[in-house]
Amino acid sequence: MTRHDILIRLGRGDSITAVSSAAGMTRAQFDAWWRDECRRRVPPATGKRSIPRGAGLTGAVRIERDRWGVPHVYAGRDTDLFFGFGYATAQDRLFQLDYLRRKARGRLAEIVGIDGVESDVLHRTLGLGRIADKEWTALPAEIQNLLGAYTAGINALIDDAADCLPIEFDLLHYRPERWLPTDCLAIVSEFRWYLTGRFPVIVIPELAKRTLGEGPLYQAFLQGEEDAESILFPGEYRGAPGGVQAIGSGGDHDGSGSNNWVLAGSRTTTGKPLVASDPHIPFAAVSLWHEIHLHGSDFQAAGVAQAGMPALMIGRSPHVAWGITNNICSQRDLYQEKTDPAHPGCFLYDGVWEVATTREEIIHVQGAAPIHKVIHFSRNGPIVDEILPAAARATGPVALRWLGFEPCGWLTALIGMNRARTCAEFREASRPWMVPTFNIVFADTLGQIGFQSVGRIPIRSIAERGYRPGWDPRHQWTGLIPFDEMPRLADPPRGFVITANNRVAAEDFPYPLSGTWSMGYRARRIRSQIEPRGPLTLEQNQALQLDTYSGRAARCLPRLVEILEGDSDPRIVQAARSLKAWDGHAEPTSTAPSLFNVFFSHWCQIVAGARFPPEAAALVASSVGGLAADLLDKDVSGWFVGTPADLAANAEQIRKDMVRTALLRALSELTERLGPDMKLWTWGRLHVLVQKHFLSGRGDLGELLDRSGMPARGDGTSVNCSTSDPNHAAVVGAGYRMVADLADPALGLWATEVAGTSGHPGSPHYDDQIEPWSAGQYHYLDLTGSGDKRAVLVMEPLTS
Repeated sequence: MTRHDILIRLGRGDSITAVSSAAGMTRAQFDAWWRDECRRRVPPATGKRSIPRGAGLTGAVRIERDRWGVPHVYAGRDTDLFFGFGYATAQDRLFQLDYLRRKARGRLAEIVGIDGVESDVLHRTLGLGRIADKEWTALPAEIQNLLGAYTAGINALIDDAADCLPIEFDLLHYRPERWLPTDCLAIVSEFRWYLTGRFPVIVIPELAKRTLGEGPLYQAFLQGEEDAESILFPGEYRGAPGGVQAIGSGGDHDGSGSNNWVLAGSRTTTGKPLVASDPHIPFAAVSLWHEIHLHGSDFQAAGVAQAGMPALMIGRSPHVAWGITNNICSQRDLYQEKTDPAHPGCFLYDGVWEVATTREEIIHVQGAAPIHKVIHFSRNGPIVDEILPAAARATGPVALRWLGFEPCGWLTALIGMNRARTCAEFREASRPWMVPTFNIVFADTLGQIGFQSVGRIPIRSIAERGYRPGWDPRHQWTGLIPFDEMPRLADPPRGFVITANNRVAAEDFPYPLSGTWSMGYRARRIRSQIEPRGPLTLEQNQALQLDTYSGRAARCLPRLVEILEGDSDPRIVQAARSLKAWDGHAEPTSTAPSLFNVFFSHWCQIVAGARFPPEAAALVASSVGGLAADLLDKDVSGWFVGTPADLAANAEQIRKDMVRTALLRALSELTERLGPDMKLWTWGRLHVLVQKHFLSGRGDLGELLDRSGMPARGDGTSVNCSTSDPNHAAVVGAGYRMVADLADPALGLWATEVAGTSGHPGSPHYDDQIEPWSAGQYHYLDLTGSGDKRAVLVMEPLTS
């Protein structure tokens, strides 16, 4: 059996045991063979490489790699720099790049079969490939040139790899196609959809409104947690009482999010500003982020790029440092469309039946017949019933309007921001940015700090959390908030700005921000550690990124313990005693975080199940956190009782019984999973880091490619936020942490990444940052070129 035969069988899902037996190998021999096969596919990081004429390189490029394998790319021209940028990215992440473009273009089923169809249907319905083509024509010529150079670098690596491609290509038995500049733009489009699409944020309130009506129960359902904690303080913007229809919180309370903050020199021990940023994304064996340092003619910056997007998302230049969080202000709406059998193929708008348009997509499926999909469009956008969450697929026809269907200016803005020399230049460079909406904090070496909400927000005349009537002109967008009217700050007297996906401003902001913000616990905790304290060191800011204090637990524990104390069940009494003694920090060695978080999960399920049918309850349970927290204090709305008549008599006892039931279910779950001894129910046994590879579910490939199992710190409401899946494993969190001190004479930053620089499982840099990341250790990334470099690759164009 050849090595290709072995890999193909593994890729189609055959077990390691079966493949080893067929190849005449023991398991130990197979493991050694696998390690060798993975190692030989890691591209060389040293030596000299001659690039053929016409391949996109005009001058020398030098790629130096440091202790962590991070590429430092040097070139005399920016186009050559971006050639090296693309080449270095492909060295580390070629399969990830190909996977991301296939995902964006709706072509995964071609390589993985039926498993890729659901994703392909989503992305073909959105038409992300078509959006990328449209985006290309809108790019300035210089950005097209840089993107073309980046593309040429990727193709040069594909040529160099020849038959020694990343192992995933042989597992799936295919080769990558040539890279196109629009492939990068398709990847960008998919990422902005991930950041702004989020159907449940609209679907869940719509289901709640249909189930609860629009009275007190619906209002109770929509309430957020710690929602008063806002980025802008009163008096920091032109107030307009009654002039805003901010949607508010209540839509997405799974705890996932990001943090960033900027401190003025008055609040640091160095006297210069400091920027901290830790974006939270789903954990994976290969991170979405790719750390890199770029040094060209007028382009010098270090930080992380999204793999496939040729610009730094987070980082610093010699003059400016910046960090990001998701703004979570709505850039899309779902419209309920009205049809009539008397007007087939039409949708009603303003009293007129308008003929729908269609687009056919053909999805090729490995091992199966092609799937023909006809996508229908109203004036509002594509009909998306089929790709809504399952509980909402009978609510259609529903159309999607998304600002991301238009050119977004994201790449143009980022490249300009990467080059900025002052805060003022940085802010102005962000002007072309349309989608997604982000909160950016930044500072420069002159001592200035700033905050800007980037991306543009549609103006709606009527506030609506659920579906909008597609036939009513009053629910159409009336424009976009002008860039100069978006939330922003420059050198605020308080000397700091904090954002953590929380509310941007109070209800008197002069424009409708249409926010579906996350919980304010993280922002409040960060502020509590900055606002009352004296000047902070870089190390104190790093420690704050690692803070595990659970804001939700701090709010809920006193009342929960009061309800549980004195219970007749000794297990409940023991749990209450543990919770009462807890300091609120979700550390892996503590049992109380397990008790509280598993309890709260069951509590949310009980709260949702009290008013929703099973399928809908399963969907909305993650969105009732605010209501569930309030219900621990009192059932004001009568959520657990049937009629107002029995509210006063029964509400209190019913509520307490439900709390007790939730804890008993939690105790049963923990006993089943971790054994009968409550002292051994530590958070680190339950809340483990899950880093799965894209191919994890195919046969035994997860055993070979995943890197899961490390105990994770924090919970879904701590600054060191690690969101749990239904099994309480850590699936979302700070994939990258960065702290940049503008006083640093080496113009560097401190950072850590959750996996490693390389996407090759045979590279030592595939997983060498997991343990340092978990331990809260940072590495230094400098812009001066003075750091320790372990490998050097030089590329030059052939002159003949």
